[in-house]
Formats: sequence, structure tokens, C-alpha cells
Amino acid sequence: MSAKRQSKGKANGTSRKKSKIVEDDPPVLSEEDDDDDRRSDDDDVDELAEDNASLRVKGPDHIGIVLLTGGTNWDLNGRKSMPKGCKSVGRNLYEPHLFGPLKDNRIRLVVSSCNSSHTIFITEEGKALSLGRNEKGQLGVKDLLRRDIPTPIEGLPDHAIVNAATGRGHTLLLTDRGAVYSCGDNKNSQCGVKSKDPFVTTAMRVKYNGPPIVKVGCGAEFSILLDCKGTLYSFGLPEYGQLGHNTNGEYIERAGAINFATVKLPKPIMTFVEKTKNKVEILPKPEIRDFACGTNHTVAIDDHKKAYSWGFGGYGRLGHSEPKDELQPRLIKYFDVQRSGVKHVACGPAFSIAINEFGAVYLFGQMSSRGEANMYPKPVQDLHGWNLRSIGTCSIGLVAAADDSCIVWGSGTSSGELGLGELKKSSAKPCEMKKLDGLYVEQVACGSAHTFLLARDLSEDDKDIIASMPEYKPVVA
Repeated sequence: MSAKRQSKGKANGTSRKKSKIVEDDPPVLSEEDDDDDRRSDDDDVDELAEDNASLRVKGPDHIGIVLLTGGTNWDLNGRKSMPKGCKSVGRNLYEPHLFGPLKDNRIRLVVSSCNSSHTIFITEEGKALSLGRNEKGQLGVKDLLRRDIPTPIEGLPDHAIVNAATGRGHTLLLTDRGAVYSCGDNKNSQCGVKSKDPFVTTAMRVKYNGPPIVKVGCGAEFSILLDCKGTLYSFGLPEYGQLGHNTNGEYIERAGAINFATVKLPKPIMTFVEKTKNKVEILPKPEIRDFACGTNHTVAIDDHKKAYSWGFGGYGRLGHSEPKDELQPRLIKYFDVQRSGVKHVACGPAFSIAINEFGAVYLFGQMSSRGEANMYPKPVQDLHGWNLRSIGTCSIGLVAAADDSCIVWGSGTSSGELGLGELKKSSAKPCEMKKLDGLYVEQVACGSAHTFLLARDLSEDDKDIIASMPEYKPVVA
């Protein structure tokens, strides 16, 4: 059924105009102080690595060739019109293309999100490259100029990069030693660094000294970290409870002026709850194994395959049969009732996807503004029998790697991110991306209006299919 948010804000959790404060006033740093902090941060990383000499965070085993479909005008992607001062460069690709700038590179991981018009590539050697919109410094290339060619990120240590995450205007990068670096928009403290500037244009180490981090995630304006012991940490904007600290950070400074106290540094999420009609029960703190972030919500899985969600609740994206915001992680009771554990989750702007241990796919929330809202997890019958191994969510739907093909699903204005061709830009039901029939896609990464695919190229058949695709060569302004 359809459900409309009754409280403040828009249905997708977009912030309204407001001013914000931080928990502690950021110190005023000189350039020398910044250099000292960076050196001490790197020393901390080395000490952490020595203390955990046998521990290395492992990235994906697969490597492949990068394909692209969707919008390549990075300044326009996800927007109705081009901002002033931006050059209109790039076109829509309505079917998968070989991505020319990386056709001779072996890539291990591609990272973007439904909130992002920028993308991170991690090479076989563990180097990080960035591409796309850069108005907030999210590419980490020392300036605010967009990049149409993947460019090395500045400020990273010599350690290998194994994972990354992207928000609306910021980026997190994870090293194999469990340290996290960030760059981009830090107005709401979502970069988690000590900086006097609102934009962090070179990667800086996140101010965190706990157990090694094994996964990073970004919402639009908040960040989540997961350490090796199963504890989550969050920082950034708490407006809808997306930080999981039992507060939305709202602060009334004076009549008519609402502030939000942002969380500057990673803060552990300690309280998990189960709610019934009559009571709220605090649960033993679980060991979290995986999580996914939407625009303003998060879904996590523990070591017993139980699922929890919190943040913006509009249209049922949290799976609790009501559109209320949740200020701390709440157990999704549906899967307990079904007696099935959850093995994987993915989040879009206003929806969530869960795959249970038997391979069944569930959707909760609203995928399209014209579609029905699922207030609790409902099985997607059209995906029954498919083995989904990687899911990317864009602003209008999803793309999933499955068996020797890709499944796409979404409706609305499209820039070609579903790869269905110029005559069919969207699909109200899951369907195959015909252009990729027979090709094994290792991983999918969707941005707000584009999709990158990492394709296997080990066999001669793989290479023949890839060679038959058109090649996209960016026009650099």
C-alpha cells in the first residue's frame, strides 16, 4: 500500500534548509598543525599494523574489465538541469560499453552509490582511482574539478586499498591494515577528520583508534564503519536517526531556527532493540557481519543472520510495517517470523533489498515514486531462482549480477543506467539485460544515473563478448 510521511522532511529523507552545529567546535588548525596531525595519524596506522601483524583486511578475489552504461555527464547526473559554470560534457549510454580509459587495466572493485555521481576504482595492485563529479572534493585530487578519466587519489598511504564507499559528496577508503581515509564534503562531519575546511580535497585519515575496520559505508551525508569485532561506528548528520545513537540531533537554537548536532568522530552504536505494540526490549549487543546504507537509512546483519534497520522510515524502507523513523537499530521481526536468516542486504534511496539464506529476494520500501510502497519485506517472485551475487542500486531501481547475465529493474526517467537500449529505458518488472547474455559479471556498482560493471574476461568466450561491445572514450573538456 502507499504510505506518506507524516512528519517533517520529504519522502526520500532529503534535508530541508537549515543550519547545523557540531558536538564540539572544530579547532582552528594551521597548515603546520595539519601536517603534524597527518604524520601522527600515519604513525598510529603503523602502530596498529604492528599490533595486528597477522591481520590484513582482504578485498575481493576477482578481477575484471570495466563496462559502463548510463549518464556520463557527471555534473548533470541526478539533477534536472546543469548548474551554472559547469560544462555540458558527456552523453547517455543506453547499453553497456567497454570503458576505454581502463580497458587495459585489471580492476578488483568498483564503488559508487545511489547518492553519488562519482565512482572509485580499486586496481589489482590496491591503488585507488576516482572519476566523476568533484564539487566537494570527493575525488581527493587536490581540487574541485571533475574528472572524466580515472585519476589517482592524493594523500593515501602506501598500504593497499581494499574497499571504499561513496556518499553524495564524500568518499571513504579502507586500507588492508584496517585504517580509513576520507575526502570530500565535511560540512556535516561525514568525513570524520579534523579539518578547518568544509571540503577535504586530499585523503585524510579518519580519527579512529579502535580495532581494525573491515568495511566502510556511506549514506548521503553520514558514514558507517564496521570493525573486526562486529561493532558499528557512525558519524555525520543524524537528522533522521541514521547514526543509530537514539537521537536525531535536533536542537532549537531560537524560535524558527532548527540546528542538528553532527557527530564529528566515529561513535560506536551500542544499543539494539526489539519493538512490539506494548514495549521496547533492549537486546544483547550483536556481532554485526555486514551492512548497507541508503540515502538516510541503514540495514545491518549479525552473526546469527538477523537483520536490523534504522534511520528514515518513510514508505516502509525499514521493514517494520510503519513509516516511522528509528533512532537506533531495530530488529526486523518479519524474518524471525519466517524462520529464515538474511545473508545479504542492499539499500536504495527509499527501499531496501534482503536476500535470505535460501536465496529468496525481498523488497521493502518504494522503488519508484509512482510505485507501491511495501511497508514490510515482500518476496519478489520475478527473481525466484536467480542466484544474485552483486546488487547495485541507482536512483530509479537496481542492477544485479546473476548467473551468466544481469537482472535490471526500475522505472522512471532514465539515462540508460539499466542498459536496456534507447527504445526501452526502464522496466516495471525485473528483466535481463540482453546485451550481457552469456557474460559473467563479477560485480555491479550503480551511481545516481550510471552503472559500472566488472566483467570476467578469463575465457575466450568472455573476451569475444567484451570485444563485440562498443567502446566509450570520454571527451575531456
